[in-house]
Amino acid sequence: DLYLFNNILSGSIPANIGNCSQLSSVILDSNRLDGVLPESLNDLKELIYLSLNSNNLGGNCSGLTEFYASFNNLEGSIPSSLGLLHNLTNLLIPNNLLSGNIPPQIGNCKSLKLLHLYFNELEGEIPSELGKLSKLLELQLFQNHLVGEIPLSIWKIQSLEHVLVYNNSLYGELPLEMTELKNLKNISLFNNRFSGVIPQSLGINSSLVWLDFTFNMFNGTLPPNLCFGKQLELLDMGGNQFIGSIPSDVGRCTTLTRVRLEDNNFSGRLPDFEKNPNFSFMSLRNNSINGTIPSSLSNCTNLSLLDLSTNSLTGFVPLELGNLVNLQSLDLSFNNLEGPLPPQLSKCTKMISFDVGFNFLNGSFPSSFRSWTALATLILSENNFSEGIPAFLSEFENLNDLKLGGNNFGGNIPKSIGELQSLSYDLNLSANGLVGELPREIGNLKSLVNLDLSWNNLTGSIQVLDELSSLSELNISYNSLEGSVSQKLTNLSNSSSSFLGNPGLCVSLLLSNGLNFSRSSHLKLCNQDAVKSKGHSKLAIVMIALGSSIFVVLLLGLIYIFLVRKSKQEAIVTEENDLLKKVMKATENLNDEYIIGRGAEGVVYKAVIGPDNILAVKKLVFGENERKRLSMLREIKTLSQIRHRNLVRLEGVWLRENYGLISYKYMPNGSLYEVLHEKNPPQSLKWNVRNKIAVGIAQGLAYLHYDCDPVIVHRDIKTSNILLDSDMEPHIADFGLAKLLDQSSSSTSTQSINVSGTLGYIAPENAYTTVMGKESDVYSYGVVLLELISRKKAIDSSFMEGMDIVSWVRSLWEETGVVDEIVDSELANEISRYNSNVMKEVTKVLLVAFKCTERDPRRRPTMREVIKNL
Repeated sequence: DLYLFNNILSGSIPANIGNCSQLSSVILDSNRLDGVLPESLNDLKELIYLSLNSNNLGGNCSGLTEFYASFNNLEGSIPSSLGLLHNLTNLLIPNNLLSGNIPPQIGNCKSLKLLHLYFNELEGEIPSELGKLSKLLELQLFQNHLVGEIPLSIWKIQSLEHVLVYNNSLYGELPLEMTELKNLKNISLFNNRFSGVIPQSLGINSSLVWLDFTFNMFNGTLPPNLCFGKQLELLDMGGNQFIGSIPSDVGRCTTLTRVRLEDNNFSGRLPDFEKNPNFSFMSLRNNSINGTIPSSLSNCTNLSLLDLSTNSLTGFVPLELGNLVNLQSLDLSFNNLEGPLPPQLSKCTKMISFDVGFNFLNGSFPSSFRSWTALATLILSENNFSEGIPAFLSEFENLNDLKLGGNNFGGNIPKSIGELQSLSYDLNLSANGLVGELPREIGNLKSLVNLDLSWNNLTGSIQVLDELSSLSELNISYNSLEGSVSQKLTNLSNSSSSFLGNPGLCVSLLLSNGLNFSRSSHLKLCNQDAVKSKGHSKLAIVMIALGSSIFVVLLLGLIYIFLVRKSKQEAIVTEENDLLKKVMKATENLNDEYIIGRGAEGVVYKAVIGPDNILAVKKLVFGENERKRLSMLREIKTLSQIRHRNLVRLEGVWLRENYGLISYKYMPNGSLYEVLHEKNPPQSLKWNVRNKIAVGIAQGLAYLHYDCDPVIVHRDIKTSNILLDSDMEPHIADFGLAKLLDQSSSSTSTQSINVSGTLGYIAPENAYTTVMGKESDVYSYGVVLLELISRKKAIDSSFMEGMDIVSWVRSLWEETGVVDEIVDSELANEISRYNSNVMKEVTKVLLVAFKCTERDPRRRPTMREVIKNL
C-alpha cells in the first residue's frame, strides 16, 4: 500500500511506480501532482484501489474504451467532460456517493453500451440526450433520487436490453414505442410512481425475461402476450391497481419461475397451468379472483410457495395439489372453499406453513398429514372441521403456531398437546365444543405466549395454567371451569373478560403476599357462597358456627402474621440506612432544588453522594393503598436480582407509609428521548453511536425475554425509558414498574406510563387490549429504531393527521426507496461525506425496524433474531 494523501507533493507521478509489482492500493489525494498518468500503472497487476482526488493531473484519455470505478467513495457530480470520450463503451461507476444531475453530455459517447450509475445520490431528471446512445444495451440507474419521466428517446434505442430504474421517484406512463424494442429483456421499475395502462402489445416483439413493476400505480389490464417470446422468468406486478383476469398466457408460460400479482384488483378465474418444472413461487393474495382452484397447478411440481389467500375462490381443494412435493408454504385462507382436505396433500412432505383458515372446509384433519415433519405453522381457524383434535399433532416437533379455533372438533383436549413444547406463539382451541378437564400436560408448554380456550364446555380446575411461564395472553371465557384464579393469571390482563362465563371461577380472599380483594364484577371472592344459604340443618348450623370460630382465630392469626411480615418487610427495604441518610443529606431531604425530572410515575432527584457516586432517586407516591405498596415490594425484589449491562440496576429501595424511594446510578446523558428531541442545540449523534445504542437496547430486551425466569415483558419500551451513561451506553429503565403505578389519574398525556404502553409505541394488536407479549416489545423497539434513524418523534407534529412514525417512514420508503429522505440532516451528511458503508448499515437497521413493526405479530422477529440481523 502507498498512502501519501494530504501532503504538498508536486511534480508528476514517476514512471517507475510500475516496478512496484505487489502494490494493491495507491492513495495520493490532496497534493499538488500534475502531468499525465504514467502508462506504467497498467503494469500494476495487483492494483485494486487508486485514488487521485484533488490534484492537477491531466492527459489525453480520448482513446479510453472502458471506465470502471464501482464501490469507491467518489463524491461530487459526474464530470460533463466524460462526453469527450467518444470511444467509451462501458461507463460503470455504481456504488459511490455521486450527486447532482446526470450530465447530458454522456449522450455524446456514441459507442457506449453499458451505463451503470446505480446506488449513488443522483437527482434530477434523466436527460433526453441519452437517447442518442444508439448502441446502448444496459441502462442501470436504480437506487438514486431521480424524478420525472423516462424520456421517450430512450424507449427508441433499438439495441436496448435492460432498463433498471427501480427505487427512484420516476413517474409518467409507459409509451407505445417501448413495445417495438425487439431486444428488450429486463424492465425493473418497482418502487416508483409510474401510472396508466401498460401498452397491451408489450411482449409481442421482444423476448422479455424479467418484468418487475411492483409498488407503482399502474391500472387497467395486464398485456395478454407478455410471454410471447417464451423466455419470461419473473413477473412481479404486485401493489398496483390492475383489474380484469390474469391472462391465460401466464399459465402457458413454461419458463416462469416467480409470479407476484398480490394486492391488486384482479378478478375472474385462474388460468390453467401447463407443465412447468421451473415455477417455484406464486402469490396472488388480496385480489377478487373467483372460481375453483385449477387442478392443473399440479403441473408446477417445483412450487415451494403458493398464496391464494383473501380472494373469492370456491369449490374443493384439488387433490392434485398433492403432486406439489416441494411445497413449503400453502395459504388458501379467507376464501369460500368447502369439503374435506384431500389426504393426497400428505405427499407435500416439505410443508412448513399451512393456512386454510376462514373457509367452509369440513371433515377431519387427515392422519396422513403426519408426514409434514417440518411443519411450523398450522392454521385451520373458522371452518367446520370435526372428529376431535388429532393426537398425532404432537409429532410436529417444530410447530410454533397452532390455530384451530372456530370449528367443531369436540371431545377432550388430548394429553399429547403437552408434547408440543416448541409452541411459542399461539395455541387457539376456542369455540370447538371441547369438553372435559384441562390436561395437566398442557403445563409443559413453557414457551407458549397466547392461549385461547374460550367458548367451549371445559370443566375442572385451571391450576395447571400457572405453569405456563411465558404466557402473556389468556382467554378461557365461557366454559364451566371452576376454582381459584391465581394472581399470576389475573395479572395477564387488567380486565377479567378473559374469565367471563365461568360461574365456578373465583379469586381467593387471601393471596400469597398479603390481603388482596377482587373488585371485579366478573370474578367473585372464593368465600362468598359460604354465607348465602338459608334454612340450614342443625348439623350445618353447628358446622357454620364452628367454621366461624375457626375463621375468627385464623383471621386474628393472619392479622398478627401480616403485621409481623409488614415490619419485616419494612426492615428489608430500610436495611441500607447509611445510604438512605446520604441520599437525604445530598438532596437536603428531597428539596425541590435537586429535582431533575418529573413524570406521571413520580419525581426524580439527583443525589451526589461522592465524586464517583451519583444516584438518581425516584420518589413513587402510592398513598394509603397497601396493596400497591406490597405489590411494589414484590416487584422490586424480583428486579433487584436482574443483572445486565443494558438494564438500569437498582442501588437501593426504601418504603415508607405513603411513598417509596428507588435509587439507581445517575445517567449523565439523560434519556434517549432528550438526546434525540429536546436538547438545544441538538446533540451530535454519529452513526456508530446510534448503532451502539440500537444494539445495546436489543441485548437488554433479549435478556428480559430469554434469560429471566419468569420471562419479563417490558410493555413500555420508548426513548424516554432508555437512559444513556457517560459512554452513551443504553440502559433500559422502568421495566415492569408501570403496572404498579396509580392508574386512577385523569391525565391523558401520551407520555404517561401505563400498563398498555405509550401512544406511538403500542403494537397494532394491543390498541384495544392491555395484554402484551414479547411481540409488543419488539414492535416498540422497532419504533425506537425509527426514531434513532430519523430523529423524528413517534408522534411528530410534522406528520400528517393520523400518521405515526411507522406509517410516515414506510410511505417515504415506498415512494423513494432511499434512506436519505428518512434520516435527519446530520446522518444524511455523514452518509454523503464518508462512504457507502454507512448507508448500507443504516439501510440494514431500517429494514430490521420494518420487520419489527410488522402489523402481524407473527411476522416480527424475536429479539435474539434482531441481534443477529444487527
